[in-house]
Amino acid sequence: MTVPTRRTLVIGAAFAAAIGLLAVAERLLVREASAQPTVQAPRFAVDPFWPKPLPNGWVLGMTIGVGIDSNDHVWIVHRGDTVGAVEGAADQIPPTATCCRKAPPVLEFDPAGNLVGHWGGAGEGYEWPLSNHGIFVDFKDNVWIGGNDAKDAHILKFTKQGKFLMQFGHQGKTGGSNDTTTFGRVAKIYVDPKANEAYIADGYGNKRVVVIDADTGKFKRFWGAYGAKPDDTNLGPYDPAAPPAKQFRTPVHCADLSDDGLVYVCDRPNDRIQVFKADGTFVKEAMIAPKTLGDGSTWDVAFSKDPQQKYLYVADGKNEKVYVLDRQSMEVLTSFGDGGRQPGQFFAVHSIATDSKGNIYTTETYEGRRLQKFVFRGVGPVPKDQGTVWAR
Repeated sequence: MTVPTRRTLVIGAAFAAAIGLLAVAERLLVREASAQPTVQAPRFAVDPFWPKPLPNGWVLGMTIGVGIDSNDHVWIVHRGDTVGAVEGAADQIPPTATCCRKAPPVLEFDPAGNLVGHWGGAGEGYEWPLSNHGIFVDFKDNVWIGGNDAKDAHILKFTKQGKFLMQFGHQGKTGGSNDTTTFGRVAKIYVDPKANEAYIADGYGNKRVVVIDADTGKFKRFWGAYGAKPDDTNLGPYDPAAPPAKQFRTPVHCADLSDDGLVYVCDRPNDRIQVFKADGTFVKEAMIAPKTLGDGSTWDVAFSKDPQQKYLYVADGKNEKVYVLDRQSMEVLTSFGDGGRQPGQFFAVHSIATDSKGNIYTTETYEGRRLQKFVFRGVGPVPKDQGTVWAR
């Protein structure tokens, strides 16, 4: 039998003490985490394996819109012309490498993440946007696309197979925020199935919400901030210390209708969501991260899928978060996300949508250039700031 030396005993005691300290530290961290204030809110976890890899060496450019159809298929639109010479080497003339090439502008994924459809770009009979922006699949399974280039003053409507149906407005013919025949750099479209009306976030040039007949394109009504007549006066940069602006700043980035007939408008540079009745009557507003400058904090909205649509989800591409709001009080309950390249993190999270199961889908613009899925895990206790909601 070997008799332990003094040195061995000392090392063993130190090792045991270190293990003890680590155990104590772990208990303290767990206790500290459990002591953090929590709220009852929807919980999500990123699915790092969704969607599946694209075929043909395809890569995405700025991914600028997401929509869900009646079969829970996920649709995105991206800007292939933002794919550079290095990442799109196979598109160069002559090709500089065997990989990669830009994907078609419109991509359709099934619920499992398989790519099942693709189309888009210039074609006969319509003017493809010079800078496409926003995609929506309506209750008739028609696909709507806007555009935010300085010359994009129109909206396009296609079948799910990419057959052209209608164009409302024309490139280069915008007439300002009180024009009743054309648009000004449309950011997003939402179609109301009850009234067959399209709500237009109009947008990057104009400063208004427009409602048109979804079949004919006839203008029915429009309004600016607080339901007032739109005014195209340049308000200058947003100042968090100043009183709330009486008009929208550009871009007016979303105008989505809830099931109970309220319109939620993203006044992005003003860091606020304004809520209206369907006729344009102002109801209320909520400031979101009101000290955010530059791009602003309110990029897009989506609704929870419970019958009351109790929660409102707000994408913030400047602070790289998704906020979860109580829709009635407009209080921010919690947020998830963080800046970064890993699954569950964001770089310029731009658009957001929910499927019938309550799962969230997001797209990222600028250098983010991707689509992510966040799986709904039910309502339960969560901290105010969840950070990266890694798969669990």
